[in-house]
Amino acid sequence: MEQFLSEQPACVADKGTWCYQVWEITGNEWLAASADWLVARPLAILLILIGAVIIRYAVRKLIDRLTRTPADGGGKLPALLRPLKDRAPEMLGPVVLERRRQRAQTIGSVLKSITSVVVFGLAFVLILGELGINLAPILASAGIVGVAIGFGAQNLVRDFLSGIFMMLEDQYGVGDVVDVGEAIGTIETVGLRITTLRDLGGTVWYVRNGEILRVGNFSQGHAVAVVDVPMGYDTDVTKATAVLEQVAQEAAQLASIAPDVLEDPEVLGVENVTAEAVQFRLTTKVRPGRQWAVQRALRAEIMRALEREGFQPPLGRFLGAMRGRDGEAAG
Repeated sequence: MEQFLSEQPACVADKGTWCYQVWEITGNEWLAASADWLVARPLAILLILIGAVIIRYAVRKLIDRLTRTPADGGGKLPALLRPLKDRAPEMLGPVVLERRRQRAQTIGSVLKSITSVVVFGLAFVLILGELGINLAPILASAGIVGVAIGFGAQNLVRDFLSGIFMMLEDQYGVGDVVDVGEAIGTIETVGLRITTLRDLGGTVWYVRNGEILRVGNFSQGHAVAVVDVPMGYDTDVTKATAVLEQVAQEAAQLASIAPDVLEDPEVLGVENVTAEAVQFRLTTKVRPGRQWAVQRALRAEIMRALEREGFQPPLGRFLGAMRGRDGEAAG
């Protein structure tokens, strides 16, 4: 027993080491020599894990705070979105809040995932270093595995990357009416991998973000209501233009569409000449997403005004001419 306790390990010479502390407490050579593995390294690993958990928790709480919609509402942007572009049309009303909330939460979830991977990845590397493991072969193997996974899941990676850039650039959001090629409809949900929209027929489309090569957004900035009015060849162009200008100005003052009209309607004149009719066109700038309602209201008012002024559509003139020929033949 005396021999077991009497020999001092070489590490005892340094009083600042765990070896010296254990030797002072136990007087055991084996315990003192193994103090680095039994005390120092487990304690270092524990501190690394605790630090990683604390850092991850703090960063996630910060992200939650930045992505939270202000409690007072009022359409304010979450703090995370303020440095980014926001193309949400204000006319969407409550949908704007949902659009911004969903965008902020999606970006926040990406940041949280990146935080977890980075923090715990660094912690794992530091722990391997504490255990004295050579990291070079592991990193090389991880690189090979990463390349293999990248090739196997390249479509999935493409969907996620497309979703991230789409979110950052705010190309579209909840409530927007978009044309994504295969489908045209209103956006219902936006995710990192899938965008969901519903068309006019009620069909729900699930579109992978990586497959969206171009997007036509009808709900950003402003829209233009375009109305084409066909008339017969013998129509007085000057009179027809004057009537269309008057009825368009009056229709723009209707309570149902007046808040949506941004500029006075403009009659462009004869837009096209076909075998059936002469086509007049009028346009007006409107709030995004309201062009279809404005077009319907203008058409209804134009139809009543043309009927009141004695104008007939090309089909009516054709039928009238046919009736006249039938009468002459019968006579």
